[in-house]
This record gives sequence, structure tokens and C-alpha cells, in this order.
Amino acid sequence: MNAMDLPIVVGVDGSEPSLRAVDWAADEAALRGLPLRLVYASLWERYEGDALAHDLPKPSEQVRAEDIVTAAARRAHRRRADVKVLTDSLPEEPEYALVRESRNAALLVTGTRGRGGMAEALLGSVSLTVAGHAHCPMVIVCGSQDNAVRPGGRIVVGVGEGAPVRFAFEEARLRGARVEAVRAWRSPTRETTDHPLLAGEPARLHEQEAAQALEKALRGMPADVEVHRRVVEGHARTVLADASRDADLLIVGARRRPRHFGLQLGRVAHGVLHHSVCPVAVVPERDG
Repeated sequence: MNAMDLPIVVGVDGSEPSLRAVDWAADEAALRGLPLRLVYASLWERYEGDALAHDLPKPSEQVRAEDIVTAAARRAHRRRADVKVLTDSLPEEPEYALVRESRNAALLVTGTRGRGGMAEALLGSVSLTVAGHAHCPMVIVCGSQDNAVRPGGRIVVGVGEGAPVRFAFEEARLRGARVEAVRAWRSPTRETTDHPLLAGEPARLHEQEAAQALEKALRGMPADVEVHRRVVEGHARTVLADASRDADLLIVGARRRPRHFGLQLGRVAHGVLHHSVCPVAVVPERDG
């Protein structure tokens, strides 16, 4: 499949947060002119067993899976009738299924939580795990508001390496939005001096370094996108979570370490996903 035709993949589970993710993804698919692929993954085969499958036309969980993706497809059609919608239900762990799906996706989208109690905590961890291993940019639709993708607006990007910045400019061009590029900085408390003429100098140096890093990251970005630069003192995860208020999308990077299979989200991305009030895009950044 041509890279320009890769679908936007949405992980659905029948919960209201996952249906809000379908809404967001349908809007995004319309903007990009891409198909939408709705995927439900569950280990229903393991729990239903072959014997039960022989006794019934279809295992009950398989019927439920098909109902979930059908309802999600109806929701997508109501949202954006012009978007082509594909569906699939997969009998496997959702983490593995969604990471594999991300290999052939332009974008992967999920909600934040599932259905109540322990299931809610588990499905929340699915999004976190997948965000740390996805091969394409992943959007987690945070918050309970509509989160509609609308023309104009404000896209916030936490500036570290280049990949999140490039993605921010691509999104801004699609939406006709402005980019707010944010670089957080902190002055270590050890770097203090009692000399009155030098007081505050270490902090100014750190601020200048942050401003230079910001300019370097923005170098070569398209000139037709409006950019607001912000250099802010504080923990990056706190600064970016605060910046998510009234934003349409917050974009951060996730460092990838080859052949490392543990949780790969850094503290910044992890903190932002827990506290953002707008959808968060996690963009892969790979170490050598």
C-alpha cells in the first residue's frame, strides 16, 4: 500500500472514550483524505474455547466484538459520511494488535480509558503501552469534551528533537492552525552564587540555551505556518500540561531504544498523557 494511502487506525472497545476517539479520527481522516480502520482486539478465543465454538454459531465474545466494531463504524459514518470505513476484530492482546497495526498506519488513535473499575485501569495502560512502542504517530484523545478537529486553532508542540516539530507543522498546515512551540528549562539549584553581581546569571544562561535549542529545532520548518515561540521555566511535563488548556492538540516525542522492550515513554510524555486536557500526539523519535 502506498504510504499516502495508509489508513488512520482506531482502537475501539465499545466505551464512550473510544467512541470519542472514533469521532476525532473520522475528522482527521476527512482532513487527510484517508480511510479509517476500526479495530477491536480481545483474547475471546482463549476464553471461549473451541468446544463452545462448536456448540454455538459464533462464540458470544466474537458476536460482541462484531457488534462493537459495527457500532463504531456507524458512529464514524454519522460523523463523516465521506470517509471510507473499514473494520476488523482480532482475537489477540490489544497491545500487540495495535502495535502491529501501527506498522501500516498513517496514524494510530485511541481513547484514554475503558469501561469502569479494573477494566478501566487496564485499558488505560493499553494506551500507555502502545504509545511507547507504536511505529507511527499515535494520538490519545484525552478529556471528555467533543475534541472536534476544526480549521484554525492552536497546536502546541514540546520541542526536543525534530520529529514532533515536523508533525506539528504538518497538522497545522492541514488545519490552517498556528503552532505554539514550547521549550521548558530549569536552572539546577546547585548553580547559585552569593556574589550580588552574578545573581541570576546561571538561570539566564539556561534560558538562553533553551531559546537557542528552540530556534535550532524550528530551523527549516515551512514559512507559511504561523509560529509562536515560548521558553518557559519549569518541569516540561507541567509546562506542557498547562499549555494544553484551550489547545486543539498537544504533541510530544517518545524516544525509541532499539531492541529494548520495556516501557519506552519518558517522564514528560507519561506525565502529559495523565494531565493533558486536549488530545495528545506521541511521535516516535529513534536513537541510532
